[in-house]
Amino acid sequence: MKAVHAVIAVKSLGLAKSRLSEGLPAKHRPRLVLAMLSDTVTATVSTPAVASVTVVTPDPVVAELVRDLGAVVHPEPEADPAHTSGLNAALAAGAAAVRHAHGPVDLLALQADLPALRPAELCDMLTSTGHHRSVVADHEGSGTVALLVRGGSAALNPLFGPDSARRHIADGAVELLGDWPGLRQDVDTAADLERAAALGVGKATGVLLREIGVSQACQGTEDLRRAGSSLC
Repeated sequence: MKAVHAVIAVKSLGLAKSRLSEGLPAKHRPRLVLAMLSDTVTATVSTPAVASVTVVTPDPVVAELVRDLGAVVHPEPEADPAHTSGLNAALAAGAAAVRHAHGPVDLLALQADLPALRPAELCDMLTSTGHHRSVVADHEGSGTVALLVRGGSAALNPLFGPDSARRHIADGAVELLGDWPGLRQDVDTAADLERAAALGVGKATGVLLREIGVSQACQGTEDLRRAGSSLC
């Protein structure tokens, strides 16, 4: 199986996760974004089938963090009035940069808020499909947590946003139905965060949640993550 190059987009920390405002004080939200991103990137770079991880961001704090984790940083493109989603423009720019650096490679667009992601899940997802374009819906079945594009000539064409799973499928992506709870559990609300903690989050998110008292469900999850890892 050919290696995949992953792309993740992260907005400025001050703009992130506004939907968590009812369950989490504003002072903790940037820290949570960084912690979840850290665990997402750590799991992704630890997956043997992933050749590189590129993070597109305008935020210098985010850039410093992910570089230390082994990711490449690409600057966020300037806003384009013709595009309604800055996330999609950022992912497309990251994908273009990856192919400029590595040639016609396979691409994986991932959400940045997957604190319960395990390398074994990501490995299983990547090896479970030979489709040219595949999508993994979130735990609610409407959003997208991962978009996989095989074949170096196929554009990423990300369509993230409301009801994005349906829109990706309409654009030709095959929905993957595997049992990957950590991969599917993105975090937009306080209830999402509790569900992720119950699944077992990564080290960075677990430390933060214990510190701020959001959940006690994240004890010892790094050992579970390592035990669940597999090669692909």
